[in-house]
Amino acid sequence: MKIYLVGGAVRNRLLGFPINDRDWVVVGSSPQDMLKKKYQQVGKDFPVFIHPITHEEYALARTEKKNGLGYLGFLCNFSPNITLKEDLMRRDLTINSMAQDESGKIIDFFGGQKDIKRRVLRHVSSSFKEDPLRVLRVARFAAMLSHLGFYISKKTLSFMKSICNSKELLYLTPERIWKETYKGLCTPNPQVYFQVLHRCNALMYLFPEINYFYSREFSSVFANKYINIVNKSFIQLSRVSKKTQNVDIRLAYFFQFVGQIYFFSHMNKKNIFFCKNSVFLLNNLFKRLKVPKETQKFSILLCGFHYFLQTIEIQSSELIVNFFNIMDLWRKPNRVDQLLYLDFDYDLTFYKSINRNKSLGFLLQRMFLIVKTVSIDSLSDKKLFQGIQIKNELYRLRVQRLQQWRKNNF
Repeated sequence: MKIYLVGGAVRNRLLGFPINDRDWVVVGSSPQDMLKKKYQQVGKDFPVFIHPITHEEYALARTEKKNGLGYLGFLCNFSPNITLKEDLMRRDLTINSMAQDESGKIIDFFGGQKDIKRRVLRHVSSSFKEDPLRVLRVARFAAMLSHLGFYISKKTLSFMKSICNSKELLYLTPERIWKETYKGLCTPNPQVYFQVLHRCNALMYLFPEINYFYSREFSSVFANKYINIVNKSFIQLSRVSKKTQNVDIRLAYFFQFVGQIYFFSHMNKKNIFFCKNSVFLLNNLFKRLKVPKETQKFSILLCGFHYFLQTIEIQSSELIVNFFNIMDLWRKPNRVDQLLYLDFDYDLTFYKSINRNKSLGFLLQRMFLIVKTVSIDSLSDKKLFQGIQIKNELYRLRVQRLQQWRKNNF
């Protein structure tokens, strides 16, 4: 029995990245042998075991043969006769198909080290196109490594297009799509993840809502011109990703412009608050991919309130305080930090009273800090108010305080 370190740990070592997880492959062993050594098997039909001390994953060397649709449609052979080379050959990219023996020597049958030097993402073998999940994985690695100059080889991209044209992406489970997308959103350049999916025609199957925006421009509610929502969204996703690693924030800033497809006149619309139509597409996407509720919330809020926030200077103080109420900032004041990255994204020259010299996030923070000073202790006589009356009086005082501040500062 021989044990090798494989996959991401070897790749990250060569790239100089931190190694967070280590995966191992075991050659020349069987499930019975592993169980005798006190390893704990994961599942009944898959040869992966947990080390009794380190709790790291050890997988028996195996080969895979396509026998169905989707990424689960494979027959696995994990006999003790499977070689290390055969196991590594089934992997997706050459940079992920290297191994390291117990002495630290790199074993590289498929040119992974050369591809790292050449900054290329290249498939290991033609069996690459048998697994639709690899389309998402390559897109994720492109997003993870694009800042180092990595690119996808032409042949690999051709295989990715072939997978998409076969429509096997439709057999991926929502949970798996979201898992890879989440990882893509964690990368230094998450916009590249979606751009690669577009290049290989995967968006139309995985994210038809985003694909719909790609080749279209929409009349802006803020100016007499047309905008490309996807380009604007990518710019924002790239910008905010340089400021925070929080996936919920990144996703929300990416989707905030979706409401632009619902055209309505901006004139005489000072009291538009939450636009329900704007979040219709988002709700469909989140429901289909089973996105966690907590992740959904901020995206829906930022999209629905997009028009309101972009025209915050002309909105009433009552609505602004209502917005703070909906965000539940009184109990969770740290939530205002999620808004700090917001910019004013349009030049509202038709509103002559607007003079913008600060970011939208800064302005929202300043207004919240002003109304936050109003509390129970601000009531002139607490005995005069009971129950809902306390809430109503706090609301009145907060609106009053905000109006006075705006009068002096706008």
